[in-house]
Amino acid sequence: MSEPEDKAPPASVPASNTEGGGTGADGAAPVTKDSPVPPEAIKAIPVRHYGRWISAAIVLVLFGLVVAAFVGADITWPTVGRYLNQETILTGAVNTLWITLLAMLMGVVLGTVLAVMRLSKNPVMSSVAWGYIWVFRGTPVLVQLLIWYNLALIFPILDLGFYRDEMNDVMTPFLAALLGLGLNEAAYMAEISRAGIQSVDEGQTEAAHALGMTGSRTMRRIVLPQAMRVIIPPTGNEFINMLKTSSLAYAIQYSELLFSATRISSRNLEVMELLLVATIWYLILTTIFSVGQYYLERYFQRGSSRNLPPTPWQRVRRSLTSFRTPSQVGGKTV
Repeated sequence: MSEPEDKAPPASVPASNTEGGGTGADGAAPVTKDSPVPPEAIKAIPVRHYGRWISAAIVLVLFGLVVAAFVGADITWPTVGRYLNQETILTGAVNTLWITLLAMLMGVVLGTVLAVMRLSKNPVMSSVAWGYIWVFRGTPVLVQLLIWYNLALIFPILDLGFYRDEMNDVMTPFLAALLGLGLNEAAYMAEISRAGIQSVDEGQTEAAHALGMTGSRTMRRIVLPQAMRVIIPPTGNEFINMLKTSSLAYAIQYSELLFSATRISSRNLEVMELLLVATIWYLILTTIFSVGQYYLERYFQRGSSRNLPPTPWQRVRRSLTSFRTPSQVGGKTV
């Protein structure tokens, strides 16, 4: 009885692929009649977030109502534009910036010293630092400004031995504002600096001491540079807050931005217009320094984060061009 003849391969499968274990023209594995059918390509359909569109529409409507209310209010808008670059207002803005810079400088330097004193093993140094922080954090800034400004009521003459003068001539509004704001800020910076110093692993200090470095040198060269990554963000926030807190110097007749605006409004009786001028200038200053704070934080994050956060412009562009959460399908973002 003769052997049955082999069946010919299906018409859809080339004969060359069924013999000798060869490969296809594209170098793929041989296709046989027992090969599984490849799955169809997945067509990903992004999830639509209709709630985001609805919430965005509601926010835009509310924003439009607020804008319409201010446009229709009894406000002389040309007056606002005219006084934005008025000399008195510009001088007040410069004075605000100047007192902010000096007060923050005093606060950072003195706060760092207080933080080191607070962490000292000397009970006297630690107690003095704790008492300073307790007093200045426990009393309002406005009260401290008024105490410095009225210091002549209890000390009419300033006598330092090598210098003697009347307190009213010494304690000017500028000096009272500088002491009131700077010394108060030092109490807060002391706690920020202390948190940054304590964030550095103790092994760093032990290794430095094992290499023969003194305590002060270890603090300057090892601990503080590493603590800056923790200190910078809240310090930038304190600077922005100081820009606004400087308006309290209005109460002691220091010619900062708010005082300059109210002095003009007391003459032309356009109170709301001048307050809006001061508001715009505060927004300009805080915006500029907020952007600077962001890039400063980004600079100190280089050694601790491989993927830096997106810049403000990148976040704005991404928010404006997408109202849905990106999904990963097959290694592609959809």
